[in-house]
Amino acid sequence: MENSAEEMTRVDHRKLKRFVASSFEKLGVPKEDAEIAANVLVQADLRGVDTHGVIRFSPHAWYVKWLTEGSLTARPKLRVISESATTALIDGDRGMGMVIGHRAMEMAIEKAKSAGVAMVGVRNSRHYGMSAYYGMLALPHDMIGIAMTNASRQVVPTFGREARFGTNPMCFAVPADKELPFVLDMATTTAAAGKLELAARLGKSIPGGWALDENAAQTTDPRMAQKARRLLPLCGTRESGSHKGYGLAILVEILCGVLTGTITALNANQDPRGHFFGAIRVDAFRPVAEFKRDMDRLITELRSTPTVVGQERVYVAGEIEFETAQERAEHGIPLHDSVLKGLRQVAEQLGVAYDLE
Repeated sequence: MENSAEEMTRVDHRKLKRFVASSFEKLGVPKEDAEIAANVLVQADLRGVDTHGVIRFSPHAWYVKWLTEGSLTARPKLRVISESATTALIDGDRGMGMVIGHRAMEMAIEKAKSAGVAMVGVRNSRHYGMSAYYGMLALPHDMIGIAMTNASRQVVPTFGREARFGTNPMCFAVPADKELPFVLDMATTTAAAGKLELAARLGKSIPGGWALDENAAQTTDPRMAQKARRLLPLCGTRESGSHKGYGLAILVEILCGVLTGTITALNANQDPRGHFFGAIRVDAFRPVAEFKRDMDRLITELRSTPTVVGQERVYVAGEIEFETAQERAEHGIPLHDSVLKGLRQVAEQLGVAYDLE
């Protein structure tokens, strides 16, 4: 079933953010934390990363469910376990990864201001949403931002038939001058798990090479894939290079899990999560103006590449998302009726004013 105009409603991002923030507050989250978490979710929807936006804000799943049942700490007490001039390890007290990730990335940026480079690990956290949000926090400071997280077990190793690790996304955000920043935000699977949920909601099939069914055979049915929880690494099969996605995923697991002490690949209970953040001050290596000039030159050269038949332009990482954010900020975020239904249910459950339609 393809999207129809009747199934989608455009919602102003400011109204959406206010609604989600108010809902988080009703669930016991402090006001400042609630605004950070709402911003992470709505920024994902603005950038077209719909799999990590308010689709996850429904009464019986994800944040609302976790906060309601108490498995997610509304007011976590963050602790710095170890620290140096360039590093830190934070315990998140099973709080919202969106808030903990924001604080940790801010710490990395502050350390990098004096040290040039800084890395901050997080353990005992929960799902942190869109990786690009954290990497892009470094851009206004003329820094390169790095963010990654491990995730619940739902990806099979190359040649494997059972899940052993997560989608383990990573982001690298790099400032430019007149051109848009380079923002590479990617899962280490062929497709993020949220794309299965989105396809299922829209009644669409998924491409082969995304996931296996419960018999370890490739499937194009998103609901069968969701039930089996056996996504394929980036590139899908060994013949297509899946060992590369497999290797990248385990690298993320090492930095976010082994280094922080939160190894989701060994955790049958799926939570908590570990994260890893980095900030690199450009002027610790060369003058910022020169760096940004050369970034512009690189981006321009890439975009000037002649296209194959049937394509109009070559993109650079992050470009589509920035253009989508501009369009959606002006015209509203398109939300499927099923997503709006979930938001209405949250409003009724929590007694929050609903003004999104």
